[in-house]
Order: sequence, then C-alpha cells, then structure tokens
Amino acid sequence: MLLYIHGFNSSPDSDKARITRAYMQQQFSQLRMVAPQLPAAPKPAMALLQAITEQALAEGEKLCFIGSSLGGYFASWLVQEYGGKAVLINPAVKPYELFAAYLGPQFNPYTGEHYQLLPEHQQQLQQYDTPVILNPERFLVLLQTADEVLDYRQALAKYHCCEMLLEAGGNHSFVGYGDKLDTVSRFLCLP
Repeated sequence: MLLYIHGFNSSPDSDKARITRAYMQQQFSQLRMVAPQLPAAPKPAMALLQAITEQALAEGEKLCFIGSSLGGYFASWLVQEYGGKAVLINPAVKPYELFAAYLGPQFNPYTGEHYQLLPEHQQQLQQYDTPVILNPERFLVLLQTADEVLDYRQALAKYHCCEMLLEAGGNHSFVGYGDKLDTVSRFLCLP
C-alpha cells in the first residue's frame, strides 16, 4: 500500500497527488494507492492515517508513504511508529511552531472548507513530533532551497542522516516533482 499524505490546506487533488496517482497507475497498476482528504484538525487527521496504516498491516501489506510538507511530518511519525518507508517532500519539521502565525480563520481552496485553527491544534501536532530519526534508512527526503513556506535548513538538519535529494532553487511545491517519481518508486521498492 502507498499512502499519499497531503499538506496543510491541501488535498488529494493537489498537483503532486494527481501526478503521483497517474504515475503509479501507469507504472504499478497492481499497487493500492490511498490518498485521503485529511480533516483540518491534527488529531482526527492522524486517527484517519493510523486507521489506514493499521488496516494495511492487518492485511499483510508493505507500508510505503509519500508525505508533502505537513504530510511529511505525519509520515515521519507513522514510519517511526509502524515501520515501512517514506519519501518526504519539503517536509515540515516543527509545524506546531509555524501554526502560531495561522491561528484563526482558515480556508482550504481545494475543498472549500472554512474552519478555525486553534491553539489546541498546535498542542495536538506536538504529540506527533519525531525529534530524533531512529531509522534513517527508511527515509528519502526531497528538498528545494527556495521553498517559500518552510526553511529547508530545518529539514536538512533533522534528516541529515537520511538519503536526501537537495536541489537549489525550486519552491514549496517542489518544481519537477514528476521527474523524481522513478527515484521515489525505486527507494520505496515498489513492485
């Protein structure tokens, strides 16, 4: 099973998710790819991701994750907790600190959902922090230095022991992501 985890105020209809889905259908038609729409609040979002992961484990499936931004933060916790491998795309490192600037009304342009980002959401996010990467061989990190949303140096420091593809320039969406999917699939050892 490949679980694609989108980022903050994003969705399974984002460009990266659609590119990933199309590539996987073309190259690995037998692969089960799951890309859920996550609830806005971290605790129910993680509960959904855990349920999907635990179901895959119960069915004897190998765990593979692709996480973008906040999805990379969630994927790190899932791999540390359940095993498997993950590809992280411009991952958030301490999103609970970043959320301070976004407290209050929010709008997800993909879903049309209006909601409130609350201080309790910061606390919920902090529960899923992975300050030390225990199994660096389980991670491939894709970073671009001109990420306008996250400071790539935080991810560079946190995941320094992991396999990494660091590119100058780019942006938060990771320019040229589709060209990296062969590398992604090889790292995840997709069938």
